[in-house]
Amino acid sequence: MRAPTSDLPQITADILTRLRARAPRVHCVTNAVAQTFTANVLLAAGAIPSMTVSADEIGAFVARADALLVNLGTFDAERRDAAGTALEVAGEEGVPWVLDPVFIDRSEPRAEYARTLVAQKPRAIRLNRPEFTTLSGLEADGASVTQYALDTLGVVALTGETDLISDGVKQYALQNGHPMMARVTAMGCAASALTGAFIAVERDPLVATAAALLAFSVAGEVAGAKANGPGSLAVGILDALYALDRDTLVEKARVA
Repeated sequence: MRAPTSDLPQITADILTRLRARAPRVHCVTNAVAQTFTANVLLAAGAIPSMTVSADEIGAFVARADALLVNLGTFDAERRDAAGTALEVAGEEGVPWVLDPVFIDRSEPRAEYARTLVAQKPRAIRLNRPEFTTLSGLEADGASVTQYALDTLGVVALTGETDLISDGVKQYALQNGHPMMARVTAMGCAASALTGAFIAVERDPLVATAAALLAFSVAGEVAGAKANGPGSLAVGILDALYALDRDTLVEKARVA
């Protein structure tokens, strides 16, 4: 069933207000290409990022975090080991976590590793259409997103021209964003990290995930209207997210 949509922009503004007040810490096990932009997106929104994958300290960082992102963009031994330690500590400390199974459609070992992570019950999974089909074995559509959310007992966020977010019972469809966002690396990675920040301050993971993606896509749309190309778009998203307010969310949001 469709989730109530008319209140989502207001709810997003409320969550963003809480996020800015609480400044949640989000630890990101993510790929090297994405680290700088991801950290800047979290800072622009009002969260505090950390990125270490050092075996000597990652456990301490995750134990003090409010949310964790596990991103598979750089699938090396160090990050696999870091993810294992991070998830063990997150489980012990009750830290919610988000899975971003980057490029699993291009590598079966990576896909198989992602399946083992899904079994560890992420609070949310954010992925694109090829990644979704590889992970779930289903066609990438609204019914399949709902089915896979039921199968995994978590929130599934399928992002693209229209973002579909479901917890297996309710579903949101978001239609914001800008086509140029696809020409800037780490956009999806940063959206996943922002999802973690929202989950840190909102108990309902479906609402938190939908709100995070709405905030990010509205910021992208605002930035895209002023950008001269991908470079200015990337900077503009940071500015738009930093300045994002209730009026802009209510005016711009396209939620179905």
